[in-house]
Amino acid sequence: MKLIDQYIFKTYLRTLLTAFCILMLIFLLQSVWMYITELAGKDLELDIILKFLSYVSPRLVVLVLPLAILLSSIMVFGQLSENSEFSAMKSTGLSLQRIMRSLIYFTLFLGIIVFFFSNNVVTAAEFSFLNLRKNISKVKPTMAIAEGQFSEIGDFNIKVEEKYGNKGQYLTDVIVHQKKNKVGNYTVIKSKTGEITSESDSDILQLKLYDGNYYDEVINKDYRASKSKPFVKSYFKEYMLNIDLSLINDVDFNQQESTNRYSMLNVKDLNTTIDSLVIKKKKDYQVIATKMHNRSNAKSLNSNIIPIVDEFKGKNVYDLFKPQKQKQLFDLGISSVNSTISILKSNMLIQARREKNINKHFMSLHDKFALSFACIILFFIGAPLGTIIRKGGYGFPMVISLILFLTYHFVGVFAKNLAEDTSISPILASWLSTIIMFPISVYLTNRATKDRSILNISEITEKFLQYFKR
Repeated sequence: MKLIDQYIFKTYLRTLLTAFCILMLIFLLQSVWMYITELAGKDLELDIILKFLSYVSPRLVVLVLPLAILLSSIMVFGQLSENSEFSAMKSTGLSLQRIMRSLIYFTLFLGIIVFFFSNNVVTAAEFSFLNLRKNISKVKPTMAIAEGQFSEIGDFNIKVEEKYGNKGQYLTDVIVHQKKNKVGNYTVIKSKTGEITSESDSDILQLKLYDGNYYDEVINKDYRASKSKPFVKSYFKEYMLNIDLSLINDVDFNQQESTNRYSMLNVKDLNTTIDSLVIKKKKDYQVIATKMHNRSNAKSLNSNIIPIVDEFKGKNVYDLFKPQKQKQLFDLGISSVNSTISILKSNMLIQARREKNINKHFMSLHDKFALSFACIILFFIGAPLGTIIRKGGYGFPMVISLILFLTYHFVGVFAKNLAEDTSISPILASWLSTIIMFPISVYLTNRATKDRSILNISEITEKFLQYFKR
């Protein structure tokens, strides 16, 4: 029996490592293609590219490993059944659970390892990955001017509608925001067209703008003066903008700034952050409620209205005022209501973003636990399914495993998209795909233990007939 366990374990481990390496290579190439725009044309050293790939690999491990477990379990048990080895083992009195025992222990151990890997290695790699991406984006900022979005280059934020030309040097609808030693965009330059005239290896980015306007906000201590002259505007046919890149291109790729993103936090940090965010959310609601209560003048309402109402004997309290005053009161009330609605809408948007951030932290926390259970459940789907379909190799098992895994993956993605705006619970979103797969694993294990097919139509029909006879 020990030899059988060793044979099954070695076969499974060899198949798992092979499937994992192949899938990792595929997903790694897909990641390189995804981030090719950030790497191409930057003259990066080989060690920086390898570092980039090493930082992106851990996040792929938690995606690839469940698929590799599902695929390898289908392949191994399918091959054992196809070669009649599984039947020979069962003929000696061994049950399916006994044959799977060594692999069950291994999968449980693997699930624990996956939890610690996602809790420590993935979070550290995510932190380094985002910082490295930020540092790479600073190299050769001429390549960083993207279409349709603002690109930060030194003290300037540059947005272009379209880039064309053999080197992408011609620009249309250029908007430039120049940073200053104060908060806000005080200097704005807009032009219809533009051209990058500097050489690709130059330390000076020369941006020539045509047919545009230059806006510079004037800040005066006297409010009345700033109100009469809020900004300076000038028109230009041609304007040359020189940006010094000598300091920008001098990038330390090992520099890491402290960032607080949910994907970078382990279980302990996530719990602490979630508590802080929930407490802050409650305080925000209290502040909003207090502001709206004070804005309604509810405290002084009784003291102002009750004495007048007691003395008034007419049908309508507005009869106390002249028609012109009544109109002013109605206008004031409508303006107050509209202003209150506007304030509530803006606060709703702010709170929705904060709620979305809290939900992402909850999902990131529970994903670490759900992933471990998913590895175990997918094994209990793959192993019985392999004994039922009795097909080894990479052909049919690959198709079946991809269908099951894509179902598992897309259910999780769909649930998490719903959970971001609290359409469903973020905790349920993290566990939903695992919860759906659990009864499937129980059903398949039960069918494989009884040596039955996945679905027996005659058996179902017979049960229906028996039910109607009763």
